[in-house]
Amino acid sequence: MGGGDHAGPVAQDTWTVAGRTFRSRLIVGTGKYKDFAQNAAALEASGAEIVTVAVRRVNVSDRNAPMLTDFIDPKKVTYLPNTAGCFDAESAIRTLRLAREAGGWDLVKLEVLGEAKTLYPDMVETLRATEVLAKEGFLPMVYCVDDPIAAKRLENVGAVAIMPLGAPIGSGLGIQNQVTIRLIVEGAGVPVLVDAGVGTASDAAAAMELGCDGVLMNTAIAEAKDPIMMAAAMKAGVEAGRLAYLAGRMGKRRYADPSSPLSGLI
Repeated sequence: MGGGDHAGPVAQDTWTVAGRTFRSRLIVGTGKYKDFAQNAAALEASGAEIVTVAVRRVNVSDRNAPMLTDFIDPKKVTYLPNTAGCFDAESAIRTLRLAREAGGWDLVKLEVLGEAKTLYPDMVETLRATEVLAKEGFLPMVYCVDDPIAAKRLENVGAVAIMPLGAPIGSGLGIQNQVTIRLIVEGAGVPVLVDAGVGTASDAAAAMELGCDGVLMNTAIAEAKDPIMMAAAMKAGVEAGRLAYLAGRMGKRRYADPSSPLSGLI
């Protein structure tokens, strides 16, 4: 039966954002781990080629303190600076300008939060920041609400990827509205990645089965009892979901449909 010969479609499958092509459709974060060493081990297990870095929280420049770059080589892994902790367009724009000065990064993740309890995005400020950043030559991948109208507006002002939340950041609740995520995927002309809310591998698979180009997560791996094992599970979940999407699932039926015909029985 040729074990292992069915892995081709995933192994050969790639996606592209802003002209940059990646094999892994899983993006992982760099927060909440016990240390950088554990973070690096989880990254290795996940197979991810992109890591998000909170510019305001993670040390990438102070040589007198442990540095993320000593554990995760930016020459081998794409760093995606993000604006975690920003609650208005001005602070997000300023943060990414500093990131570009420090590391030359132009592919960035933009998130502008509305308030601290829900960490929901403020879409007015997010749209404003996206437009400014795009005009300044940034390539913003944008965290947003799961709203197909808002998603299209972001794309129109320069977002290179749309990143709707599946559920509140750090909640682990999984995708709460598959209908709107699917509508965003159907209407987008840029990559769509579920960002926030994933709790376990089945949530990652569900996102991929909806046709998303990828999934971004941090807490689901970092707060697992075994982060390295969970990272491997997330890798498998993303790959399984993508393969199922490419295969095309069977239609849903209201009633049973026998696998074997009922006519002509002995």
